[in-house]
Amino acid sequence: MAATTTSSFPIPVPAKPVFTERECPNRRRHITPEAGHALEILGHAIEYLTDEFADEDGTLIAMNAQVQAVQILMALNRQVYFECPEAPTFAARCRALLHLHSA
Repeated sequence: MAATTTSSFPIPVPAKPVFTERECPNRRRHITPEAGHALEILGHAIEYLTDEFADEDGTLIAMNAQVQAVQILMALNRQVYFECPEAPTFAARCRALLHLHSA
């Protein structure tokens, strides 16, 4: 199955929806060491490709392979990040603490 990014380039990896109704995109997440390492590697790859593209004075056209590669890496970066569990809010931690003491 292929998905598309906001610029309508196909992504050859299965991508699930990033947000659901209950998820908040601005919430902090617990990033495991493995996910952190993957995000770091993806970030370096994105930076490297964009720097190379800028150094070559490439034209920003939709069919440019470097642009497509950067967009695929960015989509994978988002996918790895949003697969990490959300951290509980301060209010949720307080409720859990109060619930434990009341039992």
